[in-house]
Amino acid sequence: MPVLSSRIAGFHQLTPSERLQKVADLCELDAQQVESLSQYGNLPENLASHMVENVAGAMTLPLGIATNMIIDGEEVLIPMVTEESSVIAAVCNAAKQCRSTGGFITSTSGSEMIAQIQLLEVSDPEQARLKILEQKDAIQALCDEVDPVLLKHGGGFRDLEVRVFSTPSGPMLVTHLIVDTRDAMGANAVNSMVEQLAPEIARWTGGRVNL
Repeated sequence: MPVLSSRIAGFHQLTPSERLQKVADLCELDAQQVESLSQYGNLPENLASHMVENVAGAMTLPLGIATNMIIDGEEVLIPMVTEESSVIAAVCNAAKQCRSTGGFITSTSGSEMIAQIQLLEVSDPEQARLKILEQKDAIQALCDEVDPVLLKHGGGFRDLEVRVFSTPSGPMLVTHLIVDTRDAMGANAVNSMVEQLAPEIARWTGGRVNL
């Protein structure tokens, strides 16, 4: 949607309907287009506003049902939302072919994720590794402080791993935070933790954070 200027002061402070009207005015949308964008379907406007920023409307995608599924010995129907044709048909066909051998068997590694901090230019990598491990309690406290909501739901810091690797450009020290993200996707949570922790690890070890 080309406009003369995409700089809209205070846009984030508007309500969704006000944002939509602002966009309609700037982009010369007709009444039918505005009406279409204002239909939230089964997604309440207030929920949409909690999911993403600057909500101005919603789009509806088709919901299809994948059949023929046997998962872990149980007959199930799988709802799938997609805009691409043939995807659900392919899933149904694959599931049909697998029925004679019992369908699909699932497994999970749990809800733990690993966040990584890479240190370079460490003068004594083994001593630095021990220093980091000695700070395990402090590291846990920092992680808990970064995401108290995750902690409230039973997740948070679980363990710490520190390894030394030899590379052509010198030793590399890699710290892994093992975090239980529970039902969250987890990427933002673990990234926030390592972003807060990285300067502390650099200070404890005298190394340089590279990643």
